[in-house]
Amino acid sequence: MDGETYREGPLMAGAAAVLHGSADHAARFESKAATREPALIKWGLITIALSFFAFFLLLPLVAVFVEAFRKGWETYIGALLDPDALSAIKLTLIAAAISVPLNLVFGVSAAWAITKFDFRGKHFLITLIDLPFSVSPVVSGLIYVLVFGAQGWFGPWLSEHDLKVIFAIPGIVLATVFVTFPFVARELIPLMEAQGKEEEEAAVVLGAKGWQVFWHVTLPNVKWGLLYGVILCNARAMGEFGAVSVVSGHIRGYTNTMPLHVEILYNEYQFAAAFAVASVLALLAIVTLVIKVWVERQAGKASIESEDE
Repeated sequence: MDGETYREGPLMAGAAAVLHGSADHAARFESKAATREPALIKWGLITIALSFFAFFLLLPLVAVFVEAFRKGWETYIGALLDPDALSAIKLTLIAAAISVPLNLVFGVSAAWAITKFDFRGKHFLITLIDLPFSVSPVVSGLIYVLVFGAQGWFGPWLSEHDLKVIFAIPGIVLATVFVTFPFVARELIPLMEAQGKEEEEAAVVLGAKGWQVFWHVTLPNVKWGLLYGVILCNARAMGEFGAVSVVSGHIRGYTNTMPLHVEILYNEYQFAAAFAVASVLALLAIVTLVIKVWVERQAGKASIESEDE
């Protein structure tokens, strides 16, 4: 009886392995069969996708740099060293440097509250986070004019205290914060929901405090998603036009960001200078794209390593 049991054990294990392998093979076959298309359809879809990419993305990008350098390096460098251009670049960087950290704090706080706690109004808060995606940036700029403008709700009080929000740097920062605040939160919320609360709860049971749980458990698990959200937030902050256009007043050398400065130069038929400044924005976009790809690769490696462990 023991000999039969001894022989049956490996036999049953081998049969289970064969069945498991057959099931995996069948699943892979069904997966491939579900995505198998005739060569004509496959190459047709690839051609359409590449054509759209070349016509709507690659061609305009190439055109920006061609027009920027059409009159030579001297004209290009001169356009970038113009005092108004330098002021626009500086203001763009200031707005991004202020709005991105603020959105970082808000995004982490909102994601933590939504994913780790149950409370009334939770779904309403999620809806509010998506509000800038559904509201036109121009409308958001008009709202700030209504609230902080000279004839707005707080306009007389601001005038009495010699405080200026609209047509000044604070208004530009507020508008930039509004249009960019969903990016960090929207990257973190699904990631933290997928990870659950088990690791944080285990850390608390072991005696960890709130900040210790955040720094040593939560943050390492979401660091790549957090960095990805910050990159997207920064890209939108530097390229924002609509909301900033309403609240800036287009004061040359003072409240013009790079997108607004490009518009002014183009309207004045200074095409070489306009494309020179636009090329800086394009370079920033390319750098952002490179960093984004690197972050995605690092996140992929981290997920593979966690699965192997």
